[in-house]
Amino acid sequence: MSVVDAEVLQHRTREVRERLEYEHLSASATKAVETRGRDVDEPDDVYRTAFERDRDRILHSKAFRRLKHKTQVFLNPEGDHFVTRLTHTLQVAQVGRSIAVALGLNEPLTEAICLGHDVGHAPFGHTGEDALSPYVEGEWQHALHGVRVVEKLEPLNLTLEVRDGISQSSWKNDPPPCTPEGTICRYADRIAYLAHDVQDAIRAGVLTPQAIPSRFTDAFGEPGRAWIASMVRNVIDASVQAGEVTMEAGKLQTMHDLRTWMFDNVYLRPEARAQAERGVRVIQDLVEWFADRPDEVPAAYRLPESTSLQAAVDYVAGMSDKFAIRLHDERFRPAGLY
Repeated sequence: MSVVDAEVLQHRTREVRERLEYEHLSASATKAVETRGRDVDEPDDVYRTAFERDRDRILHSKAFRRLKHKTQVFLNPEGDHFVTRLTHTLQVAQVGRSIAVALGLNEPLTEAICLGHDVGHAPFGHTGEDALSPYVEGEWQHALHGVRVVEKLEPLNLTLEVRDGISQSSWKNDPPPCTPEGTICRYADRIAYLAHDVQDAIRAGVLTPQAIPSRFTDAFGEPGRAWIASMVRNVIDASVQAGEVTMEAGKLQTMHDLRTWMFDNVYLRPEARAQAERGVRVIQDLVEWFADRPDEVPAAYRLPESTSLQAAVDYVAGMSDKFAIRLHDERFRPAGLY
């Protein structure tokens, strides 16, 4: 075909892209046309598949925008280059897409799950989960709250596959995700935060490069780019061999060991515990203040079926770190102190 005869642009409607999924994706890939659907039926989009619409809805949501002011590791850090919950989420989406493309899985579905996996995170990182757990039955989890966000608090009417991927993005939740794309998000999340949390710890002076045990650098290379590339390649190669999304057993155990080492040396170090205690106090003070004053909670969080305590928990859980600190200062700082 000559250059003159070639199509300069192609007109790829939703139907065309749905057909291409069957022609180019792996047999185990989740096809958009086979989605289990939404809670509320709606007409198909002319150009976007169901999973592409979900991705776009998450990107444009208020909960996603608030991630830019939510902590990843260091509470209210000084400096422009520390990872926030938003930059972490974008990194997870990039890692997830890389794995999905290499395995012939559904890239828009993977991206939608990865972009939505942290929309339910509370202020102050995982400290927020500890602070909110006393107010709910069992354990307050950001992954499960993320589904509450997209279903109830900011209803996006997402497909079941994306909501399942968000709720099961935490490794502690069983059963595992119902799609291979959801399983990718689990690996992408861990790969991204381990690589970048180490770099942030070094940047903050909490760790030195020499303090990282050699068994981790021997397995994955130097922290950062090399770690990500090594872990991603291992997931891809092991998954092709196994016929399902996984990681080689030895490397997976090393990644689990690295996570444990990070908890001992970064996340739960004495200075971090002191910060966490302050974060817990801010969150719990605010929850109890708003529970006692339900009319002060914005209407979007006062659902008909919610108690005043549930509405307060939902409201505080959605706050950014800076907003929570400002509200706490306004309500609990003694007048005239400074």
